[in-house]
Amino acid sequence: RIMRPDDANVAGNVHGGTILKMIEEAGAIISTRHCNSQAGEPCVAALARVERTDFLSPVCIGEVANVSAEITYTSRHSVEVQVNVMSENILTGAKKVTNKATLWYVPLSLKNVNKVLEVPPIQYARKEQEDEGKKRYEEQKLDRLETKQRNGDVIFPVINPEPHTVSYSQSSLIHLVGPSDCTLLGFVHGGVTMKLMDEVAGIVAARHCKTNIVTASVDAINFHEKIKKGSVITISGRMTFTSNKSMEIEVFVDADPFVDEPRERYRAVSAFFTYVSLSKEGKPLPVPQLLTETEDEKRRFEEGKGRYLQTKAKRQAQMQQAAQQ
Repeated sequence: RIMRPDDANVAGNVHGGTILKMIEEAGAIISTRHCNSQAGEPCVAALARVERTDFLSPVCIGEVANVSAEITYTSRHSVEVQVNVMSENILTGAKKVTNKATLWYVPLSLKNVNKVLEVPPIQYARKEQEDEGKKRYEEQKLDRLETKQRNGDVIFPVINPEPHTVSYSQSSLIHLVGPSDCTLLGFVHGGVTMKLMDEVAGIVAARHCKTNIVTASVDAINFHEKIKKGSVITISGRMTFTSNKSMEIEVFVDADPFVDEPRERYRAVSAFFTYVSLSKEGKPLPVPQLLTETEDEKRRFEEGKGRYLQTKAKRQAQMQQAAQQ
């Protein structure tokens, strides 16, 4: 679809959350189609996880975003979907790949939202494809478990925080989940949640830099529990790490169910977003150093630095490998 002004920021770049929402919609369509391709109980595919996603190039107002999806692996109860996004300048015909994403879905019964159904298997061109997919499945399953176990932090407001501290830029957004946010089963679309998360992360980044900012990448997004219609969700974001030209922001979503099944607040989604600061000409700008004050902030900074160095090393290895081919 064509990108319009309400899809973009003040600089004319399309919000990362808008692209993430389109990616999730494509994944939901193809995985739901596949899971209903054989006779059996009807179902809807629910998003469980999004692997690391890099924003390779910005999409601008007036360009057309083409989103394509392909199922690359199926386990007994989950579907792996690869999604590519290509932007097209319809005035010049120029095209470029802007995003590549991997998503995991599980099929939930239309009759019972808590019942996970079996997934029809796909045919692989080579045995190696199945083996590689199984390896990715086991890795993401383990990471989801580890992420859920370390979730428990909450963000509290601080009076008169100092500039460039974690407290200064931290932000929260409260949203009442309505029917337009939900699937046929009455729980929130993954794409809606990711769009809100990107919005909060963008506010944190803009507060820290006071410049135009864009989404550079999103680390794995883990959907721990479903969010039902009628819930009030709190999307919270805080700065965890800064390098010379990038910012890592932790974002998590907590849900307070009030309708149907009242229960205590729970952590529903968590992820790390990376942003960069840009000048009016679109050139990268230096990022102010994050000032850490507490031991927890210092620990999170070092953990973020580890993720940053790991990603940097992986990117350099890929560039070297490409150069040798």
